[in-house]
Amino acid sequence: MANTLPTISASGNGLQRYMEEIRKFPMLEPQQEYMLGKRFAEHDDTNAAHKLVTSHLRLVAKIAMGYRGYGLPIGEVISEGNVGLMQAVKKFDPEKGFRLATYAMWWIKASIQEYVLRSWSLVKMGTTANQKRLFFNLRKLKGKLKALEDGELKQENVEKIASTLGVSEDEVRSMNQRLSGDASLNAPIKAAEGESGQWQDWLVDESESQEATLIKQDELDVRREMLSDAMEILNEREQRIFQARRLSEDSLTLEQLSEEFDISRERVRQIEVRAFEKVQKAMVSAAKELAKPVAQLEAH
Repeated sequence: MANTLPTISASGNGLQRYMEEIRKFPMLEPQQEYMLGKRFAEHDDTNAAHKLVTSHLRLVAKIAMGYRGYGLPIGEVISEGNVGLMQAVKKFDPEKGFRLATYAMWWIKASIQEYVLRSWSLVKMGTTANQKRLFFNLRKLKGKLKALEDGELKQENVEKIASTLGVSEDEVRSMNQRLSGDASLNAPIKAAEGESGQWQDWLVDESESQEATLIKQDELDVRREMLSDAMEILNEREQRIFQARRLSEDSLTLEQLSEEFDISRERVRQIEVRAFEKVQKAMVSAAKELAKPVAQLEAH
């Protein structure tokens, strides 16, 4: 990934120019993404990796905007997100059947959150999973409970927050003191883009929306259905070997399957590879058919 990426300048309209620049990079079709992923994974093709990264820069920017309320330079937040994206590309396995965006989202968020934690003096020791969960969710929950005032939380609110986040009541009280001691939620702030308001106006809801959850579940259901349909093209032996080698949590060895079917291990391997190629081709064709209505709508 030696190719350079666009950067955000310190000028007043630097963010706007950056957004305009990254929109120039084309989005990838599923098959294009798959082939680029293969080229990078198998041949260490840096040009392929660069195309994978640049086609997802808009995703990083979208996620980074959700962290503006922490008072950090948005350019640095986006840069940290880009680091997470590059890590995701390095570890991306196109053979798993998932789109890069689905996989990269978690790497991007993790990279940004680590940056936020490093940058806030009050949480330099907040490195445990519980402390991170508290840091990124306490303000949101206090807002829901209408407990935005500074100072000690009421016991009933402490209990509700601790129960919701799965942490101890002492951890809730400790983090609340650290947050309250740093800045008031009613304190005025000014964002890098010139927007102003109070801290509570910029609170970020880190929980996934019902719409996003439903979309993910629908996508998972569609993939399962596509896989089920694709496997129907396999004969009984191919299905058995494909399931035992690719879909089972405790996959069988070539030796075990060679004994089961009374064939050589090399023959089992050949059948596995052929079955995978058949299923993959069928799923790619099905995905293209599903994408046609969307492409037609976008064309209009």
